[in-house]
Amino acid sequence: MTMTASKIAFDYARDGFVFPLDIMTRAGAEALRADLEQGEAELAGDPQRLGLLRGFPARVLPSFDRLVRHPKMVEAARAVLGSDVMVWGSGLFIKEANAPSYVSWHQDLTYWGLDKAEETTIWVALSPTTEASGCMRFIPGSHREQILPHADSFAADNLLTRGQEIQVEVDEDAAVDIVLQPGQASLHHGHLFHASGPNTTGDRRIGAAIRYIAPSMRARSGPETEVMLIAGEDHFGHFTIVPPPARRMDDADFERIAADSERRERILFDGTGGHRRLR
Repeated sequence: MTMTASKIAFDYARDGFVFPLDIMTRAGAEALRADLEQGEAELAGDPQRLGLLRGFPARVLPSFDRLVRHPKMVEAARAVLGSDVMVWGSGLFIKEANAPSYVSWHQDLTYWGLDKAEETTIWVALSPTTEASGCMRFIPGSHREQILPHADSFAADNLLTRGQEIQVEVDEDAAVDIVLQPGQASLHHGHLFHASGPNTTGDRRIGAAIRYIAPSMRARSGPETEVMLIAGEDHFGHFTIVPPPARRMDDADFERIAADSERRERILFDGTGGHRRLR
């Protein structure tokens, strides 16, 4: 569905999310998936780098760097954040075929250590994302809430870093199922209540979550925290801007993002004594 910037901004302000956004063709999404899965195969014997690939795909795969800079992605991010836009992070949410993995009800910005809410996530489907495969579910209007208390479960099947779950009763009857075809995307606010169920299909459910922020934001992890400037200018200097990956899965890029991941994880897991994958 083609949407104007004003339509995106209006729906986002009202509901806290917008979908579906047509970003690329199905063939384009399948090519991205193939590149990712080739990378996974190449790193099958290296769990640390495999985790970094899944947690920071745009930092090591030129194909995913092109995705975060895609004109339609940038247009959607600018519609809600303004003309200057950075990529705070990119990560993959993968539910294997017929797997119990799920995502509990939560608000994204709970533990990221960002000082404001000028953040939005564009979630791009790389495989069919349906109720059966565990699509996201959004509660319209819940983005108007401030960050509410969450409890950490560290549940094995929860894809979230801390197994965090919002500590209020969520009216699931009000939830909207975010069904997407490969190449389509949704846009959602960092305070929006959202969750997703398990994948009961015979195919992997793969989504790329691209986190865009305004340069005015600050991070508790400090100005060494690495971001990509993908539109406009940085007038603040609150982050370290890094270039696109020079080559596919370059050793130097892996070393750099490993250090950046450690900076972020110190904030993300503050007070828990535990470490899990970064989202």
